[in-house]
Amino acid sequence: MNLARLLFGSSIGRKFLMAVTGLVLVGFVVGHLVGNLQIFAHPDKINGYAHFLQSMGGALWGVRLVLLACVVIHIWAAVALSLENRAARGPEGYSSTRWLQAVLASRYMKHSGIVVLAFILYHLAHFTLGAAQAGTFKTALPAYTMAGDFNVLGFPVVTKGAAVHDVYSMVYLGFTHPVVSLFYIIAVALLSLHLLHGVDSMFQTLGLRNLRWAAGLRRVVAVLCALYLMGNVAIPGAILTGAVKPAAGTAAAKRAVAVSPSLPAQR
Repeated sequence: MNLARLLFGSSIGRKFLMAVTGLVLVGFVVGHLVGNLQIFAHPDKINGYAHFLQSMGGALWGVRLVLLACVVIHIWAAVALSLENRAARGPEGYSSTRWLQAVLASRYMKHSGIVVLAFILYHLAHFTLGAAQAGTFKTALPAYTMAGDFNVLGFPVVTKGAAVHDVYSMVYLGFTHPVVSLFYIIAVALLSLHLLHGVDSMFQTLGLRNLRWAAGLRRVVAVLCALYLMGNVAIPGAILTGAVKPAAGTAAAKRAVAVSPSLPAQR
């Protein structure tokens, strides 16, 4: 049988595609969180990191296209499997007893997935394409001058004095808006719920879970999802509460001083 027909034309193949694309996307969201957590470090870190990624040019777009393909395949496989399950249940569907026995995360996978997809589209428009920034920043952010070198594996990839995009200020100022931060927190909470069931199911589909350690694996996944949620919530939470002040020398610090001259900047 043709491999493509096996993967796209059978339930087992679609489950395998969901698991593999889900694994890729889990790696992306974890890496994305690690990158965003650099907001708590010196602005050179997140600004140098962002500039390094942008300098990859075609390679970066190649990664983006792979991620986009994974998102499309993941959604298609989920919809196809959902329609199959609905057809198999027939008009009577599941009884209320079976519904109550189902795990909350698994029951609302498609609902949380829709919200997460909307969040991804807005997040890309806000922080990647800049299409949603007009109402947030009013004017374009000035360039940031690197105070030191940014190194990758010990090699300087962005040198001191280089003018780069002020991603630090873009993220910081974006999360000073309560509505944006609230939507972000709700979305990552639903994404964490989505991951809670999805990662567990991924191990089962790939044959990496058995009865001996299924319960332990589920607990490990739950702890990791909780840490993922806390890491994401910490960013807007720290900015909204003022626990983290804008770093000196950034556009965020200059705008904060313009609004409240007595506000000290983080050094």
